[in-house]
Amino acid sequence: MATPRGQGMRDILLYLTDDGHEADHIAATVALAEAQGARLTGLAVAEPLAAHAEYLPPEALSRYREAWQTRNARLQRRFDAGVAHSALTTEWRSVEDLRVDRAVVDVVAMQARYADLLVMGQVDPDRPADLIAADLPGQAAVIAGRPVLALPYAWTPRPIGQRVIIGWDGERESARAVADALPLLRAADWVQVLNIDTGPGGRRLAADLPGADMAAHLARHGVAVEAAHSNADIPLADALLSAVADADADLLVMGAYGRSRFREMILGGTTRRMLREMTVPVLLSH
Repeated sequence: MATPRGQGMRDILLYLTDDGHEADHIAATVALAEAQGARLTGLAVAEPLAAHAEYLPPEALSRYREAWQTRNARLQRRFDAGVAHSALTTEWRSVEDLRVDRAVVDVVAMQARYADLLVMGQVDPDRPADLIAADLPGQAAVIAGRPVLALPYAWTPRPIGQRVIIGWDGERESARAVADALPLLRAADWVQVLNIDTGPGGRRLAADLPGADMAAHLARHGVAVEAAHSNADIPLADALLSAVADADADLLVMGAYGRSRFREMILGGTTRRMLREMTVPVLLSH
């Protein structure tokens, strides 16, 4: 279902790498942008130089830059092919920044600040990039201040956002995720606000009916929503994944917990676990 004009996202940014899943990521993002009536921008970023690489001879640096330009041009051709049959307004951005002090996530986050949503793939452990963090989507969500839609590498593509579970814990990150996801939630067929009590040490809401107030708030925005509460004696990430599977959900919305310390990103345990084991697209907000 298309989102009514004025209520949808207007700018979506898709970060691409040559991880073998580019075609699926482009197709999924094109469908999302079409449903939202959004402009779609594709982005490729060169990995940073390793430490002390600035001392390489000029010809070595030139070859390095040319290699990334070639890689990014290849991704642009795939992006152009993937959007060719759509009516979307699109743009391509390619960054070959060789500065040692700038990580990929810094560039992606900067670009994402001008978009309503950043879409990127979960890092595939079978195709690792030497200088790309395994928790890149979570880092991007925390640093950019914009919502990130992470697409699993082990995923059979299907329409995103028809059946949605919100992992609700009453915290500010969770509230931010709901607000950022609202254009998607309005277009969904079914939304569940799910609070999971994991017992001692877990997050426990003060409300008598956890999630009921948020469900009522979303209903006033025209969202087809219900509230649910469950108890679990397993880690929260496992409980959320189990709930997603049981409900045949195609999207999980949750807060991204983390902080930056001395240029090192420290993500919360549930966020890190979800980024490793996600089975459906996950919308993260900080």
